[in-house]
Amino acid sequence: FQGSFEVSPPEATADNMAARSAVIVALALQGASAFLTRGGPSPRALRARSAGRMAAKMQVSPSPMAQNVMDFSKDDPYAFTACILGDLHIDPRYMEDYYSGREHFEKIIEEDKAKGIPVGVCSLGDLGESKAVEPNTSELFAGTTRCHEAAAEYLGSFGVPYEVVGGNHDLEGIDEFATDKENIEAYLRIHNKPSPQFIREIADKTLLVGLGSTVFRDAKYTSHEVTIDDEQLAWFEDTVKKHPAEEGWKIFVFTHAPPIGSGLRVLQENHVVNGCCWLNHSGGASTRKFIELVRKYRCIKAWFSGHFHLGQDYEDSITFPAGNNRGSCVFVQTAVMRSGTTRDGRQQSRLLRGTENGFEVLSVNHAKGGEVRLDATITYTSDNEETAVAAHPSEDYDHEQFFSAYTPSDDDGCEIEYDQGTILEDAGADNVVCWWKLKCGRVLGVHEGMVVEYDESTLAPLGLVVAKDELAGRKVAVVDSGLDAECFMSEEVGMEGADCVDQDLMEQAVILYDDEGRVTVVQPNEDGSYWRKIVRNKMIRMKEVRREKAAKAFMKSNFGKEEVDLVSSWGPYVTTSGTAKNTGVQGLTLKK
Repeated sequence: FQGSFEVSPPEATADNMAARSAVIVALALQGASAFLTRGGPSPRALRARSAGRMAAKMQVSPSPMAQNVMDFSKDDPYAFTACILGDLHIDPRYMEDYYSGREHFEKIIEEDKAKGIPVGVCSLGDLGESKAVEPNTSELFAGTTRCHEAAAEYLGSFGVPYEVVGGNHDLEGIDEFATDKENIEAYLRIHNKPSPQFIREIADKTLLVGLGSTVFRDAKYTSHEVTIDDEQLAWFEDTVKKHPAEEGWKIFVFTHAPPIGSGLRVLQENHVVNGCCWLNHSGGASTRKFIELVRKYRCIKAWFSGHFHLGQDYEDSITFPAGNNRGSCVFVQTAVMRSGTTRDGRQQSRLLRGTENGFEVLSVNHAKGGEVRLDATITYTSDNEETAVAAHPSEDYDHEQFFSAYTPSDDDGCEIEYDQGTILEDAGADNVVCWWKLKCGRVLGVHEGMVVEYDESTLAPLGLVVAKDELAGRKVAVVDSGLDAECFMSEEVGMEGADCVDQDLMEQAVILYDDEGRVTVVQPNEDGSYWRKIVRNKMIRMKEVRREKAAKAFMKSNFGKEEVDLVSSWGPYVTTSGTAKNTGVQGLTLKK
């Protein structure tokens, strides 16, 4: 687990705590020597350093909750249980895992119902498989009427009320519905929801709150960004404002993707490069709004999300608030139920159990017959504005699969401090891990052979700037580029006086170059950001693919050519010129 917290075995003693800490500290010291000559410590050293900090915390203050298991009683008006399901991606051809997963939860549900404890089920969205699953049709199943009816039938079969939030695939019924509005209306009707969001008081002063994605066809960039619209965001802010921690309220939030700043594990070569890690990933101010509300309103106690199809056996599948500027909120990643949808072989769901004094987060392992594992115990302080956390270790965490996207931190030893000039030699070499701040406040870094931009507030990864193919064998330089005093009067048509406009004296140029004189200036986007919004709206891309198929068919039917050298061209920018002269791209639409 990641963060500043206490870790203790269920039956800890002073001796075995010290021994366990000594082992972790030894590993940390061993890893700390694994520094690179370029770009700071290796990923292994970073993990070891984190373990060292964790061990030091353990030695200072072993958890008071280490030997305590909360009592759940019908006499406690705050007691409740929530069964949390990650991305279902229901495929009617393969229902066995869903039926066995439901059986695992039914045992828990029946036991708590017998005790008189309120129980609910919450689905984190992405309800159907995003491919054709039915005979005699190529229509995608996700987002269709048939998909939502199948999901509603399944979720309704648990024997308790269910809630659901929309994921990035839940409006993908593109052949059946012409607009997002039509698709949303069908989704809400079938699941008997009055709105994309939900709120439910499951126990005294205890709210389950959900926010759902409402954009697919109308997405500005990738259709797989999870977008919470402005109306829901305003509703959410009003909800947390009206239920303050000082009055005893506790709020548990459910969304398909996590908010930026949560610190949960993400995959760089998937969700980071495609710009769809976080809620409203490309939304600018709205991207950070969620974590800002978490920091401001201590009533938000936990936030559950799915989206990544990763298991719950990672050190950062749960992140904790202490020392991480995350208010009083625990962020929790939820895995998948069906074997055909997992990235790492894990088949798991989450269980949330609350009492007057706090709550527990548990894993339900569907690959092991529904085995339940206690992951974390959270207790409320007397004023309900802070939480104390005990994370419970497990041998399941002892693995190195799916190393997470790198997230910088001020004390990780990887920051490059510079004046100007070359800051990195051979930037594309293996194991280079580093980051640096530009004078404008933007944060860039290198990890896994790519240049990545990081959010300047949370340092969470935002997206790809330069890919491996372009960075290989190149050096990185950062130089000042703002004008100091004199102004050069350009005579180029369309650029007259351009250099005399108000200049940002903090302006810099990010340059890639090699010894052969190949130079690339990495220009920022118009909004000042650097990460490339490469993956665009799926509807647009599907139309472009159809046009390419039409071009191939034209060449075949008219000229008998089975194979053609086909490329597509896009606008609008290929030059810094102020006059429209050329549209060709050398080596792509133009022959070298």
